[in-house]
Amino acid sequence: MLPREVVARIRQLHIFARKAVEDLLGGEYHSVFKGVGIAFEEVREYQPGDDIRSIDWNVTARMGHPFIKRYVEERELTVMLVVDISGSHRFGTQRHEKSEVLAELAALLAFSAISNNDKVGLILLTDQVERFVPPRKGLRHVLRLIRDVLYFQPSRRGTSLRAGLDYLNHVLHRRAIVFLLSDFMDSGYEKALKQTAKRHDLIAIRVFDRREEVLPAVGFVQLEDAETGEQVLLDTSSRAVREAYAAEAARRREAIRQTMRGAGVDLVEASTDGTHLTSLVRFFRTRERRLRRGA
Repeated sequence: MLPREVVARIRQLHIFARKAVEDLLGGEYHSVFKGVGIAFEEVREYQPGDDIRSIDWNVTARMGHPFIKRYVEERELTVMLVVDISGSHRFGTQRHEKSEVLAELAALLAFSAISNNDKVGLILLTDQVERFVPPRKGLRHVLRLIRDVLYFQPSRRGTSLRAGLDYLNHVLHRRAIVFLLSDFMDSGYEKALKQTAKRHDLIAIRVFDRREEVLPAVGFVQLEDAETGEQVLLDTSSRAVREAYAAEAARRREAIRQTMRGAGVDLVEASTDGTHLTSLVRFFRTRERRLRRGA
């Protein structure tokens, strides 16, 4: 039996995600992620406005008047959420912690998937795979995924995106839509990223907090690495210290962007300031326009 506060939080996130999907994401998701093929549905009589290229001439000849073949998109897709739950996500100085943003985005994507009758699965990772939930359909299944993202207690604090991606490629043999949600405070995952992008439609979602990129001038501040426990004392009243901190953050951010471009992976950047839903909707709409131009 889950504690009452856990049930309340899951219900709250369920309502938030369902409303967002109904109002904003449902159509965009369907437009951006097409089905795996086209299947024959029926032969029916020609009606004014039908595409004459769909006429079935054999049936038309037998029946003496026009008939057309109708096809429908084979919609069912598999969506995998690969979520980084390492120690660095227990941080946030704006409206949310990074872990909360990851949970809300995962819920939005999961509800978008099942609202389109797609399957959705989950991998939770630190510096190892902590949990794997195979792709399935249904509300109960998605609520279980949300619970895991919100409340699963990992055994480790480090990060290995490579381990998560290698595991995904081992267990998932058919092409899928893969969302990799992380702050990407890791290295050595570039080869696994490229391999995954070749096999699947891979989208990276980087969650960040403004204080990871810009320091305020508030005097001496002791910072601690949430994954290693390493501590450092910074004098934020020093302009040189603040500029060096910002420059290093900008270098890391640009390195991530270049890594994604090099692997052919779309990148969504989501802040803890409460604009993460807007960022996700903007990504869907931008990708839909790009696909339309390429059609």
